[in-house]
Amino acid sequence: MRNRTKTIQSNLISALSLLIALIMLSPIIWGLFCSIQYEGKQFHNVFSWFTPPYTLQNYPQVLLKTGVFRWFCNSLIVAVVTTALSVLVSTLAAYSIAHISFKGSGFFYFYFLIGILVPSEATIIPLFVLMSKLKLIDSYSGLILPSVASSMNFVITYSFFRSLPRELFEAVRIDGGGEWIIYTKVVLPLSRPIIATIAIMSFIASWNNYIWPLLCVFSEKLYTLPIGIPTLIKIERPDFVIPMCINMVASLPMIILYLIFEKQIVQGISTGGIKG
Repeated sequence: MRNRTKTIQSNLISALSLLIALIMLSPIIWGLFCSIQYEGKQFHNVFSWFTPPYTLQNYPQVLLKTGVFRWFCNSLIVAVVTTALSVLVSTLAAYSIAHISFKGSGFFYFYFLIGILVPSEATIIPLFVLMSKLKLIDSYSGLILPSVASSMNFVITYSFFRSLPRELFEAVRIDGGGEWIIYTKVVLPLSRPIIATIAIMSFIASWNNYIWPLLCVFSEKLYTLPIGIPTLIKIERPDFVIPMCINMVASLPMIILYLIFEKQIVQGISTGGIKG
């Protein structure tokens, strides 16, 4: 009887998980079918999005006749540079506060910790004013710098660094090694899993960032994909085929990234949920 009850519960959980997965995947499936429809097709009901005829000519048209390739390159540049700088800043700050004793280290830890509690929307106006005074609006620097210092990345990295045995650091110091040697030769090699996690999470956040690029960028040549795609939707005659086609192109790197680094992404989300 117990085995039968467990089997029923397991089947119900599996069915519920499958239903949730289908609900979560439905926007991607809908976008995929929409992207292979003929441009200008009239959609009378929800099922019209999935009916033939289909075409793949939208994809070369998108790449050749729109600015999507430039937007893609801009998104890639911003995401890669932001990720690299964010990993560097987070690991340096976390190591300094976790393993180097100096006056005020506790204050800096709580300063970063409080940063998690502040909604990003609350910092938009001060950030815009600051970037404007620094004359970084409408530039790559203005797109990248605000996302470099991440409180969440710091807290995750700090927690991991605190778990490393101090005996390793003391052994290096006895042999005459300085803090830079410890950081580069000991800490970083041992921290590859957590570095991979924060790097992937930083890349995804930067790639999908919409609000800040929308406020920071005025020149079309600096558009990233999230702010470039809506410009192709015509208000007087909405046609979602081409924008959905670009959405599929924009989603492809994220899908590939998830398939390759699923473990690190799930670990990052779990750690972020616990720390938050």
